[in-house]
Amino acid sequence: MTYRTGTEAFVQGVRTLVPLMPGVIPFGLVTGVLAIEMGMSPGMSIGMTLLFYSGSAQLVALQLLQNGVLPAAIIATALIINLRFMMYSASLAPYLHHLPRRYSWPVAYMLSDQSYALSILKFSSGELGRFGPHFHAGTASAMWLTWQLSVIAGVSLGASIPQTWSLSFAVPLSFLALLVPNIRSAPTLVAATVGGLIAVMAVDLPYNLGLVTASIGGIIAGLLTESVRKKKPERRLGDQEESR
Repeated sequence: MTYRTGTEAFVQGVRTLVPLMPGVIPFGLVTGVLAIEMGMSPGMSIGMTLLFYSGSAQLVALQLLQNGVLPAAIIATALIINLRFMMYSASLAPYLHHLPRRYSWPVAYMLSDQSYALSILKFSSGELGRFGPHFHAGTASAMWLTWQLSVIAGVSLGASIPQTWSLSFAVPLSFLALLVPNIRSAPTLVAATVGGLIAVMAVDLPYNLGLVTASIGGIIAGLLTESVRKKKPERRLGDQEESR
């Protein structure tokens, strides 16, 4: 699909994220409810989610606060959990590095798993053209607004949401919806498989290090598979030359 204007690309980015919203909203509701159950005021809860825009890190930080963990340990844990955003930023840099800081800083703040997965898929295919940053901004803005509103709704509802709703079950489903379209080749399939296996085996690691370990393991496995694939054609060419 070719976009004629930046506005058109931005709107399409918003539309692309819409199917993922049902998986994000329960996650935000749980975060807002947990904050209120801990005794945080509505203003503090909403202020935290505005400043601390990271769903998994927010939930872990709330649990650690509830257990009376030292603030330094909470900050360190949040940083470890969010190490994956360094990998996201590195892969997006070739497409967004030319943006002025007044645009790149807000986009960096609004970076999320969902917006990254949707945008890098379009960037790598080359279909976005010069309006790629607008598409990414659309997905990021829609995701940010959905998260903030869902947390605010959770804060407003407090503990009135029954546990029988199983809101947290929608979270892994949304990530599966992001994963499957990106598996387009042997390297991506190997990366997803290895990363998933490591995540299962390392689920009990402290400070959620299993997620980081699985991400690094999946990336290494994918890169090794890609290098093997590149060497095979070279070997075939070498064999053909020798036969001549």
